[in-house]
Amino acid sequence: MPVKSKPNWAHQTIWMGDNLGIMRGMNSESVDLIYADPPFNSNRTYSAPIGSEAAGASFKDAWTLDDVDVYEHGELADRNPAAHSVITTARLAHGKGMQSYLIFMAVRLLEMHRVLKPTGSIYLHCDPTAGHYLKLLLDGIFGRTQFRNEITWKRVTTVKGNFGQNSRFFGRSTDTLLFYSKGDEYYFDQPFAPYSEEYIKKAYRNIEPGTGRRYQLVSMTGPGGQSKGNPHYEVMGVARYWRYSKDRMDELISKGLVVQAKPGAVPRRKYYLDEGRGVAVQSLWDDIPNLQGQSKESIGYPTQKPIALLERIIKASSNEGDVVFDPFCGCATSLVAADRLQREWAGIDLSPLAVKLVNQRITQDRGRLWGSAILRTDAPVRTDLGKLPNYRTHRHRLFGEQEGKCIGCETQFPFQVMEVDHILPKAKGGTDHAENLQLLCSGCNRRKGQRTMAEWRAAEAA
Repeated sequence: MPVKSKPNWAHQTIWMGDNLGIMRGMNSESVDLIYADPPFNSNRTYSAPIGSEAAGASFKDAWTLDDVDVYEHGELADRNPAAHSVITTARLAHGKGMQSYLIFMAVRLLEMHRVLKPTGSIYLHCDPTAGHYLKLLLDGIFGRTQFRNEITWKRVTTVKGNFGQNSRFFGRSTDTLLFYSKGDEYYFDQPFAPYSEEYIKKAYRNIEPGTGRRYQLVSMTGPGGQSKGNPHYEVMGVARYWRYSKDRMDELISKGLVVQAKPGAVPRRKYYLDEGRGVAVQSLWDDIPNLQGQSKESIGYPTQKPIALLERIIKASSNEGDVVFDPFCGCATSLVAADRLQREWAGIDLSPLAVKLVNQRITQDRGRLWGSAILRTDAPVRTDLGKLPNYRTHRHRLFGEQEGKCIGCETQFPFQVMEVDHILPKAKGGTDHAENLQLLCSGCNRRKGQRTMAEWRAAEAA
Protein backbone atom coordinates (compact mmCIF):
# COMPACT_ATOMS: atom_id res chain seq x y z
CA MET A 1 0.00 0.00 0.00
CA PRO A 2 1.25 3.54 -0.76
CA VAL A 3 2.41 5.50 2.28
CA LYS A 4 1.75 9.16 3.06
CA SER A 5 3.77 10.99 0.44
CA LYS A 6 6.26 13.81 0.74
CA PRO A 7 8.97 15.00 -1.65
CA ASN A 8 11.81 12.50 -2.04
CA TRP A 9 14.23 15.28 -2.99
CA ALA A 10 15.69 18.34 -1.27
CA HIS A 11 14.28 21.84 -1.57
CA GLN A 12 16.06 23.94 -4.26
CA THR A 13 16.92 20.97 -6.50
CA ILE A 14 17.45 21.23 -10.24
CA TRP A 15 17.89 18.07 -12.29
CA MET A 16 19.73 18.09 -15.58
CA GLY A 17 18.32 15.52 -18.00
CA ASP A 18 15.16 14.19 -19.62
CA ASN A 19 12.27 15.10 -17.32
CA LEU A 20 10.32 11.91 -18.05
CA GLY A 21 12.64 9.53 -16.22
CA ILE A 22 13.15 12.02 -13.39
CA MET A 23 9.41 12.56 -12.87
CA ARG A 24 8.85 8.80 -12.86
CA GLY A 25 11.12 8.65 -9.81
CA MET A 26 9.28 11.41 -7.93
CA ASN A 27 6.84 10.48 -5.18
CA SER A 28 3.14 10.68 -5.98
CA GLU A 29 1.15 13.61 -4.58
CA SER A 30 4.25 15.52 -3.50
CA VAL A 31 3.85 18.80 -5.43
CA ASP A 32 1.40 21.68 -4.84
CA LEU A 33 1.75 23.61 -8.08
CA ILE A 34 3.18 22.86 -11.52
CA TYR A 35 4.03 25.51 -14.08
CA ALA A 36 5.06 23.95 -17.38
CA ASP A 37 6.35 25.95 -20.33
CA PRO A 38 7.26 23.15 -22.76
CA PRO A 39 8.37 23.46 -26.39
CA PHE A 40 5.42 24.59 -28.52
CA ASN A 41 6.07 22.46 -31.65
CA SER A 42 6.82 25.71 -33.48
CA ASN A 43 9.27 24.09 -35.95
CA ARG A 44 11.92 26.65 -34.99
CA THR A 45 15.39 26.62 -33.42
CA TYR A 46 15.90 29.02 -30.51
CA SER A 47 19.33 30.36 -29.46
CA ALA A 48 20.42 32.96 -26.93
CA PRO A 49 22.48 35.87 -28.32
CA ILE A 50 26.25 35.67 -27.94
CA GLY A 51 27.35 37.85 -25.05
CA SER A 52 24.08 37.56 -23.14
CA GLU A 53 23.85 35.99 -19.68
CA ALA A 54 22.19 32.94 -21.26
CA ALA A 55 24.70 32.56 -24.09
CA GLY A 56 24.94 28.91 -25.10
CA ALA A 57 21.27 28.15 -24.50
CA SER A 58 19.71 26.59 -27.58
CA PHE A 59 16.98 24.11 -28.42
CA LYS A 60 15.23 22.85 -31.53
CA ASP A 61 11.43 22.88 -31.29
CA ALA A 62 10.61 20.44 -34.09
CA TRP A 63 9.34 16.86 -33.91
CA THR A 64 9.54 13.68 -35.97
CA LEU A 65 7.73 10.42 -35.42
CA ASP A 66 10.41 7.87 -34.58
CA ASP A 67 9.87 4.26 -33.55
CA VAL A 68 10.02 4.99 -29.84
CA ASP A 69 7.15 7.46 -30.22
CA VAL A 70 5.09 4.85 -32.06
CA TYR A 71 5.44 2.31 -29.26
CA GLU A 72 4.81 4.88 -26.52
CA HIS A 73 1.60 5.77 -28.34
CA GLY A 74 0.61 2.13 -28.28
CA GLU A 75 1.23 1.92 -24.53
CA LEU A 76 -1.02 4.95 -24.02
CA ALA A 77 -3.93 2.89 -25.34
CA ASP A 78 -3.90 0.99 -22.03
CA ARG A 79 -2.77 3.80 -19.71
CA ASN A 80 -5.14 6.51 -20.96
CA PRO A 81 -7.45 5.68 -23.88
CA ALA A 82 -8.69 9.28 -24.09
CA ALA A 83 -5.16 10.65 -24.61
CA HIS A 84 -4.47 7.87 -27.15
CA SER A 85 -7.56 8.87 -29.15
CA VAL A 86 -6.66 12.58 -29.11
CA ILE A 87 -3.22 11.79 -30.52
CA THR A 88 -4.65 9.54 -33.23
CA THR A 89 -7.03 12.31 -34.28
CA ALA A 90 -4.23 14.89 -34.27
CA ARG A 91 -2.21 12.78 -36.70
CA LEU A 92 -5.16 12.60 -39.10
CA ALA A 93 -5.77 16.36 -38.87
CA HIS A 94 -2.24 17.70 -38.53
CA GLY A 95 0.34 15.07 -39.42
CA LYS A 96 3.10 12.97 -37.91
CA GLY A 97 5.02 15.86 -36.37
CA MET A 98 2.05 16.84 -34.20
CA GLN A 99 1.45 13.20 -33.29
CA SER A 100 5.05 12.85 -32.10
CA TYR A 101 4.88 16.09 -30.09
CA LEU A 102 1.64 15.07 -28.38
CA ILE A 103 3.01 11.62 -27.48
CA PHE A 104 6.00 13.41 -25.93
CA MET A 105 3.64 15.63 -23.95
CA ALA A 106 1.08 12.96 -23.00
CA VAL A 107 3.47 10.61 -21.21
CA ARG A 108 4.88 13.57 -19.29
CA LEU A 109 1.48 15.02 -18.39
CA LEU A 110 0.51 11.64 -16.94
CA GLU A 111 3.48 11.90 -14.58
CA MET A 112 2.68 15.52 -13.72
CA HIS A 113 -0.86 14.47 -12.79
CA ARG A 114 0.51 11.70 -10.57
CA VAL A 115 2.97 13.90 -8.65
CA LEU A 116 0.41 16.65 -7.96
CA LYS A 117 -1.32 16.66 -4.58
CA PRO A 118 -5.14 16.28 -4.60
CA THR A 119 -5.32 20.03 -3.81
CA GLY A 120 -2.75 20.93 -6.46
CA SER A 121 -3.01 22.72 -9.80
CA ILE A 122 -1.17 22.92 -13.10
CA TYR A 123 -0.70 25.83 -15.51
CA LEU A 124 0.39 24.67 -18.97
CA HIS A 125 1.83 27.45 -21.12
CA CYS A 126 1.23 27.06 -24.86
CA ASP A 127 0.46 28.97 -28.05
CA PRO A 128 -1.95 28.44 -30.98
CA THR A 129 0.32 25.85 -32.65
CA ALA A 130 -0.82 22.98 -30.43
CA GLY A 131 -2.84 24.60 -27.63
CA HIS A 132 -6.17 23.14 -28.77
CA TYR A 133 -4.73 19.60 -28.86
CA LEU A 134 -3.05 20.08 -25.47
CA LYS A 135 -6.37 21.09 -23.95
CA LEU A 136 -7.91 17.84 -25.17
CA LEU A 137 -4.96 15.92 -23.67
CA LEU A 138 -5.49 17.66 -20.35
CA ASP A 139 -9.22 16.89 -20.50
CA GLY A 140 -8.34 13.23 -20.97
CA ILE A 141 -5.65 13.08 -18.27
CA PHE A 142 -6.99 15.45 -15.58
CA GLY A 143 -10.68 15.16 -16.49
CA ARG A 144 -12.79 17.76 -18.27
CA THR A 145 -14.49 18.76 -15.00
CA GLN A 146 -11.10 19.84 -13.59
CA PHE A 147 -10.67 22.52 -16.26
CA ARG A 148 -10.65 25.92 -14.55
CA ASN A 149 -9.56 28.54 -17.07
CA GLU A 150 -8.11 29.16 -20.47
CA ILE A 151 -6.09 32.28 -19.67
CA THR A 152 -5.09 34.52 -22.57
CA TRP A 153 -1.83 36.35 -21.95
CA LYS A 154 -1.42 39.35 -24.23
CA ARG A 155 2.36 39.42 -24.41
CA VAL A 156 2.50 42.26 -26.99
CA THR A 157 0.70 45.28 -25.55
CA THR A 158 1.50 47.81 -28.29
CA VAL A 159 2.27 47.55 -32.02
CA LYS A 160 4.33 50.35 -33.55
CA GLY A 161 5.21 51.43 -37.06
CA ASN A 162 4.21 49.52 -40.19
CA PHE A 163 4.31 46.05 -38.63
CA GLY A 164 1.84 43.67 -40.26
CA GLN A 165 0.69 45.96 -43.07
CA ASN A 166 1.29 43.24 -45.68
CA SER A 167 0.18 40.35 -43.50
CA ARG A 168 -2.47 37.88 -44.60
CA PHE A 169 -3.70 37.15 -41.04
CA PHE A 170 -4.17 38.95 -37.71
CA GLY A 171 -1.05 39.48 -35.61
CA ARG A 172 -0.31 36.68 -33.13
CA SER A 173 0.22 38.57 -29.91
CA THR A 174 -1.07 36.14 -27.28
CA ASP A 175 -0.14 32.92 -25.50
CA THR A 176 -2.46 30.59 -23.60
CA LEU A 177 -2.24 29.27 -20.05
CA LEU A 178 -4.38 26.18 -19.46
CA PHE A 179 -5.29 26.04 -15.77
CA TYR A 180 -6.47 22.68 -14.35
CA SER A 181 -6.82 21.45 -10.79
CA LYS A 182 -6.28 17.83 -9.81
CA GLY A 183 -9.42 17.71 -7.67
CA ASP A 184 -12.40 19.80 -6.66
CA GLU A 185 -10.83 20.99 -3.38
CA TYR A 186 -7.94 23.04 -4.73
CA TYR A 187 -6.23 26.19 -3.44
CA PHE A 188 -7.01 29.46 -5.22
CA ASP A 189 -6.60 33.04 -4.05
CA GLN A 190 -8.16 35.57 -6.44
CA PRO A 191 -5.48 37.99 -7.68
CA PHE A 192 -6.21 41.70 -8.04
CA ALA A 193 -4.67 44.33 -10.30
CA PRO A 194 -4.34 48.05 -9.36
CA TYR A 195 -7.11 50.43 -10.43
CA SER A 196 -6.26 52.58 -13.44
CA GLU A 197 -5.92 56.31 -12.94
CA GLU A 198 -8.86 56.84 -15.28
CA TYR A 199 -11.07 54.52 -13.21
CA ILE A 200 -10.00 56.16 -9.93
CA LYS A 201 -10.89 59.63 -11.17
CA LYS A 202 -14.24 58.43 -12.46
CA ALA A 203 -15.35 56.10 -9.65
CA TYR A 204 -13.69 57.69 -6.61
CA ARG A 205 -14.27 61.34 -7.40
CA ASN A 206 -15.21 62.31 -3.81
CA ILE A 207 -12.36 63.55 -1.62
CA GLU A 208 -12.83 63.71 2.14
CA PRO A 209 -11.89 67.09 3.65
CA GLY A 210 -9.05 66.92 6.12
CA THR A 211 -7.82 63.42 5.24
CA GLY A 212 -7.74 63.76 1.46
CA ARG A 213 -8.98 60.16 1.13
CA ARG A 214 -10.86 59.36 -2.05
CA TYR A 215 -14.17 57.53 -1.77
CA GLN A 216 -17.28 56.58 -3.68
CA LEU A 217 -20.90 56.32 -2.51
CA VAL A 218 -22.69 53.01 -3.07
CA SER A 219 -26.25 51.85 -2.57
CA MET A 220 -27.28 50.17 0.67
CA THR A 221 -30.81 49.17 -0.36
CA GLY A 222 -31.54 45.46 -0.28
CA PRO A 223 -32.06 44.00 -3.77
CA GLY A 224 -35.17 41.85 -3.93
CA GLY A 225 -36.67 43.43 -0.83
CA GLN A 226 -38.61 41.18 1.48
CA SER A 227 -38.43 38.22 -0.92
CA LYS A 228 -34.67 38.08 -0.32
CA GLY A 229 -35.00 38.37 3.45
CA ASN A 230 -33.76 41.96 3.64
CA PRO A 231 -34.87 43.91 6.76
CA HIS A 232 -37.23 46.91 6.49
CA TYR A 233 -36.71 49.95 8.74
CA GLU A 234 -36.13 53.70 8.65
CA VAL A 235 -32.70 55.35 8.24
CA MET A 236 -32.36 59.17 8.41
CA GLY A 237 -36.07 59.54 7.72
CA VAL A 238 -36.09 57.13 4.76
CA ALA A 239 -37.85 53.76 5.05
CA ARG A 240 -36.50 51.03 2.79
CA TYR A 241 -35.48 47.39 2.60
CA TRP A 242 -31.78 47.47 3.45
CA ARG A 243 -28.92 45.07 2.80
CA TYR A 244 -27.68 45.43 6.43
CA SER A 245 -29.25 44.61 9.78
CA LYS A 246 -30.34 47.53 11.99
CA ASP A 247 -27.38 46.97 14.33
CA ARG A 248 -24.91 46.92 11.44
CA MET A 249 -26.45 50.07 9.98
CA ASP A 250 -26.16 51.87 13.33
CA GLU A 251 -22.49 50.86 13.47
CA LEU A 252 -21.82 52.29 10.00
CA ILE A 253 -23.57 55.54 10.92
CA SER A 254 -21.52 55.85 14.11
CA LYS A 255 -18.31 55.52 12.08
CA GLY A 256 -19.38 58.28 9.69
CA LEU A 257 -19.69 55.89 6.75
CA VAL A 258 -23.31 56.72 5.85
CA VAL A 259 -23.96 59.89 3.82
CA GLN A 260 -27.28 61.58 3.02
CA ALA A 261 -26.88 64.14 0.25
CA LYS A 262 -29.93 66.16 1.37
CA PRO A 263 -32.99 65.62 3.61
CA GLY A 264 -35.22 62.91 2.14
CA ALA A 265 -32.48 61.51 -0.11
CA VAL A 266 -31.69 57.80 0.16
CA PRO A 267 -28.59 57.36 2.38
CA ARG A 268 -25.55 55.80 0.74
CA ARG A 269 -22.38 54.20 2.09
CA LYS A 270 -18.82 55.44 1.75
CA TYR A 271 -16.24 53.09 0.24
CA TYR A 272 -12.66 54.38 0.41
CA LEU A 273 -10.17 53.82 -2.40
CA ASP A 274 -7.43 52.69 0.00
CA GLU A 275 -9.69 49.94 1.37
CA GLY A 276 -10.17 48.24 -1.99
CA ARG A 277 -8.00 45.37 -3.24
CA GLY A 278 -8.12 46.53 -6.83
CA VAL A 279 -9.72 44.99 -9.91
CA ALA A 280 -10.25 41.22 -9.80
CA VAL A 281 -8.04 39.68 -12.51
CA GLN A 282 -10.07 37.91 -15.19
CA SER A 283 -8.97 35.37 -17.81
CA LEU A 284 -7.52 38.05 -20.13
CA TRP A 285 -4.12 39.16 -18.83
CA ASP A 286 -3.16 42.29 -20.74
CA ASP A 287 -1.25 44.08 -17.99
CA ILE A 288 2.00 42.06 -18.07
CA PRO A 289 4.05 42.80 -21.20
CA ASN A 290 6.59 40.37 -22.58
CA LEU A 291 10.27 41.09 -22.02
CA GLN A 292 12.05 43.28 -24.52
CA GLY A 293 15.77 43.18 -25.24
CA GLN A 294 16.39 46.39 -23.30
CA SER A 295 14.50 45.17 -20.21
CA LYS A 296 16.62 45.03 -17.04
CA GLU A 297 15.06 41.65 -16.31
CA SER A 298 16.00 40.09 -19.65
CA ILE A 299 19.00 37.76 -19.65
CA GLY A 300 18.77 36.92 -23.35
CA TYR A 301 17.29 33.45 -22.85
CA PRO A 302 15.05 32.35 -25.75
CA THR A 303 11.39 32.16 -24.64
CA GLN A 304 12.13 33.84 -21.26
CA LYS A 305 8.91 34.87 -19.50
CA PRO A 306 8.48 37.93 -17.25
CA ILE A 307 8.74 37.21 -13.54
CA ALA A 308 5.48 39.13 -12.90
CA LEU A 309 3.63 36.46 -14.90
CA LEU A 310 4.99 33.66 -12.71
CA GLU A 311 4.44 35.60 -9.50
CA ARG A 312 0.76 36.01 -10.33
CA ILE A 313 0.36 32.27 -10.95
CA ILE A 314 2.27 31.25 -7.83
CA LYS A 315 0.40 33.68 -5.56
CA ALA A 316 -2.97 32.57 -6.95
CA SER A 317 -2.44 28.82 -6.63
CA SER A 318 -0.07 28.18 -3.71
CA ASN A 319 0.73 29.20 -0.14
CA GLU A 320 4.06 30.05 1.45
CA GLY A 321 5.97 26.82 2.07
CA ASP A 322 4.19 24.93 -0.75
CA VAL A 323 6.19 23.02 -3.39
CA VAL A 324 6.36 24.61 -6.85
CA PHE A 325 7.67 22.38 -9.64
CA ASP A 326 8.71 23.30 -13.18
CA PRO A 327 9.61 20.33 -15.42
CA PHE A 328 10.83 22.57 -18.28
CA CYS A 329 12.52 25.25 -16.18
CA GLY A 330 14.82 26.78 -18.84
CA CYS A 331 16.21 30.00 -17.38
CA ALA A 332 14.37 29.20 -14.12
CA THR A 333 12.05 32.22 -13.93
CA SER A 334 9.42 30.12 -12.15
CA LEU A 335 11.99 29.02 -9.56
CA VAL A 336 13.20 32.57 -8.97
CA ALA A 337 9.60 33.73 -8.50
CA ALA A 338 8.88 30.83 -6.13
CA ASP A 339 11.97 31.68 -4.11
CA ARG A 340 10.93 35.33 -3.80
CA LEU A 341 7.51 34.24 -2.55
CA GLN A 342 8.89 31.83 0.09
CA ARG A 343 7.82 28.62 -1.66
CA GLU A 344 9.87 25.47 -1.92
CA TRP A 345 10.84 24.62 -5.48
CA ALA A 346 12.35 22.10 -7.87
CA GLY A 347 12.97 22.09 -11.60
CA ILE A 348 14.25 20.02 -14.51
CA ASP A 349 15.99 21.06 -17.70
CA LEU A 350 18.14 19.42 -20.35
CA SER A 351 20.76 22.16 -20.11
CA PRO A 352 23.25 22.77 -17.28
CA LEU A 353 22.60 26.48 -17.85
CA ALA A 354 19.42 26.25 -15.77
CA VAL A 355 21.30 25.78 -12.50
CA LYS A 356 23.82 28.46 -13.42
CA LEU A 357 21.09 30.97 -14.19
CA VAL A 358 18.98 30.25 -11.10
CA ASN A 359 22.05 30.66 -8.88
CA GLN A 360 22.96 33.89 -10.61
CA ARG A 361 19.44 35.34 -10.44
CA ILE A 362 18.70 34.34 -6.84
CA THR A 363 22.09 35.69 -5.74
CA GLN A 364 21.04 39.03 -7.22
CA ASP A 365 17.85 38.84 -5.12
CA ARG A 366 19.26 37.52 -1.87
CA GLY A 367 22.83 38.71 -1.99
CA ARG A 368 25.76 36.64 -0.77
CA LEU A 369 23.65 34.80 1.80
CA TRP A 370 22.37 32.57 -1.00
CA GLY A 371 24.33 29.35 -1.32
CA SER A 372 23.45 27.47 -4.48
CA ALA A 373 20.85 25.19 -5.99
CA ILE A 374 21.39 21.44 -5.78
CA LEU A 375 22.29 20.04 -9.20
CA ARG A 376 21.42 16.39 -9.82
CA THR A 377 21.69 14.18 -12.87
CA ASP A 378 20.24 11.02 -11.29
CA ALA A 379 16.53 10.23 -11.02
CA PRO A 380 15.13 10.16 -7.48
CA VAL A 381 14.04 6.80 -6.04
CA ARG A 382 10.40 6.65 -4.96
CA THR A 383 9.76 6.15 -1.25
CA ASP A 384 5.97 6.37 -1.29
CA LEU A 385 5.08 2.80 -2.25
CA GLY A 386 5.70 1.26 1.13
CA LYS A 387 7.57 -2.00 1.55
CA LEU A 388 7.01 -4.14 -1.51
CA PRO A 389 7.74 -7.86 -1.77
CA ASN A 390 10.54 -8.99 -4.06
CA TYR A 391 9.33 -8.38 -7.59
CA ARG A 392 10.03 -12.00 -8.55
CA THR A 393 7.16 -13.15 -6.30
CA HIS A 394 4.79 -11.94 -9.06
CA ARG A 395 5.99 -14.66 -11.41
CA HIS A 396 3.10 -17.10 -10.85
CA ARG A 397 0.47 -14.35 -11.06
CA LEU A 398 1.89 -12.96 -14.29
CA PHE A 399 2.20 -16.42 -15.83
CA GLY A 400 -1.52 -16.94 -15.29
CA GLU A 401 -2.54 -13.47 -16.50
CA GLN A 402 -0.41 -13.80 -19.65
CA GLU A 403 -1.55 -17.41 -20.19
CA GLY A 404 2.07 -18.51 -20.41
CA LYS A 405 2.83 -16.19 -23.30
CA CYS A 406 5.94 -14.00 -23.48
CA ILE A 407 5.01 -10.31 -23.85
CA GLY A 408 8.01 -9.81 -26.14
CA CYS A 409 7.86 -12.54 -28.79
CA GLU A 410 4.27 -13.61 -27.98
CA THR A 411 5.33 -17.27 -27.81
CA GLN A 412 4.07 -19.68 -25.14
CA PHE A 413 6.79 -21.16 -22.95
CA PRO A 414 6.97 -23.41 -19.88
CA PHE A 415 6.94 -21.61 -16.52
CA GLN A 416 10.64 -22.33 -15.95
CA VAL A 417 11.67 -20.34 -19.04
CA MET A 418 9.82 -17.15 -18.03
CA GLU A 419 11.45 -14.25 -16.15
CA VAL A 420 9.92 -11.23 -14.41
CA ASP A 421 10.91 -7.98 -16.10
CA HIS A 422 10.40 -4.28 -15.35
CA ILE A 423 8.45 -2.55 -18.12
CA LEU A 424 10.14 0.70 -17.11
CA PRO A 425 13.63 -0.17 -15.77
CA LYS A 426 14.41 0.92 -12.23
CA ALA A 427 17.37 2.87 -13.61
CA LYS A 428 14.85 5.07 -15.44
CA GLY A 429 12.41 5.61 -12.56
CA GLY A 430 10.56 2.30 -12.66
CA THR A 431 9.51 0.51 -9.47
CA ASP A 432 8.75 -3.01 -8.25
CA HIS A 433 5.05 -2.16 -8.21
CA ALA A 434 2.84 -4.80 -9.85
CA GLU A 435 1.75 -2.45 -12.64
CA ASN A 436 5.36 -2.14 -13.80
CA LEU A 437 6.01 -5.88 -14.13
CA GLN A 438 5.63 -8.38 -16.96
CA LEU A 439 6.91 -11.81 -17.98
CA LEU A 440 9.42 -12.23 -20.78
CA CYS A 441 11.10 -15.39 -21.92
CA SER A 442 14.76 -15.56 -20.96
CA GLY A 443 15.87 -14.72 -24.52
CA CYS A 444 13.70 -11.59 -24.81
CA ASN A 445 14.66 -10.49 -21.32
CA ARG A 446 18.38 -10.61 -22.18
CA ARG A 447 17.89 -8.73 -25.44
CA LYS A 448 15.76 -6.04 -23.79
CA GLY A 449 18.33 -5.33 -21.07
CA GLN A 450 17.95 -1.96 -19.36
CA ARG A 451 15.81 -0.40 -22.09
CA THR A 452 12.16 0.53 -21.77
CA MET A 453 9.71 -1.66 -23.64
CA ALA A 454 9.15 1.14 -26.15
CA GLU A 455 12.91 1.48 -26.76
CA TRP A 456 13.40 -2.27 -27.09
CA ARG A 457 10.49 -2.79 -29.48
CA ALA A 458 11.74 0.09 -31.62
CA ALA A 459 15.18 -1.54 -31.78
CA GLU A 460 13.69 -4.95 -32.57
CA ALA A 461 11.62 -3.44 -35.38
CA ALA A 462 14.61 -1.66 -36.94
